[in-house]
Amino acid sequence: MSGYKVYGDIVSGNCLKVKWTLEALQLDFEWIETDILKGQTRTADFLAINPAGQVPLLLTPKGRPLAQSNAILLYLAEKHGGGLLPEKAFERAKVYEWLFWEQYSHEPYIAVRRFLKTYLGKPEADLDPKLLERGLAALTRMERQLGDAEWIAASEFSLADIALVAYTRAAHEGGFDLHAFPAVKRWIARVEKRLEIGAL
Repeated sequence: MSGYKVYGDIVSGNCLKVKWTLEALQLDFEWIETDILKGQTRTADFLAINPAGQVPLLLTPKGRPLAQSNAILLYLAEKHGGGLLPEKAFERAKVYEWLFWEQYSHEPYIAVRRFLKTYLGKPEADLDPKLLERGLAALTRMERQLGDAEWIAASEFSLADIALVAYTRAAHEGGFDLHAFPAVKRWIARVEKRLEIGAL
């Protein structure tokens, strides 16, 4: 049986967290670079397997497609183990809590501001100030959480750390000053070391 296939854009944090999870679980996969800005997610062939026209997209070894980055992370961790999800129900639910929070209260502000500034070249004056305000609020919550904790959601490294580090480590590209969040910066370094990825 062949391994997984991942359609992803290498500059996307949502795609990178799938890549890092596969690597952390030591799973075989093929990365199919899919450039969002070149419209490669809007082709007829791509839409045939993912009508939402988004990456990341995982194809299982049986060819079944799965979209939405955190759904992919959960599928991989539940299917293959690897200790990325706690065994106890409440601790596992806390990981889920942070995964939902990442997509609702973190990514829409930090990732979107980064995309607009870095990849679309939007000037600061054209950006909705709420992106900065709410992104800073997200980083502030993380700073409080990590003030006396090594990992974001559990006593051990988990999927929540992978999901949140993807865009947090690149927050400076969206104009967020991470020096104001020392606990977050230390946590980023821990996660980067754990995942064996270089610092940005």
